[in-house]
Amino acid sequence: MSTQETASEAAGPATPAATRITVVENGPLQVKGDVELVDHDGNAYQTRRTVFLCRCGQSASKPFCDGSHVRTQFSASERAGSTS
Repeated sequence: MSTQETASEAAGPATPAATRITVVENGPLQVKGDVELVDHDGNAYQTRRTVFLCRCGQSASKPFCDGSHVRTQFSASERAGSTS
């Protein structure tokens, strides 16, 4: 490694972090990581590294969660591996 080369450069290109979607009990979908969210016309929403997407259908700011699930007492507690 040269004196001007940093340790991260010597290790090679950075691997992008995986995107993780978490189903919040009685709440939204939490999306963490690099993701582009677009509408049906292909227009990109301005997003951050973590977004919460509405599952209850009552948000005034769809597709994003605005906390309406609390007011409407939305109930959903799916678990991975469960069958319906």
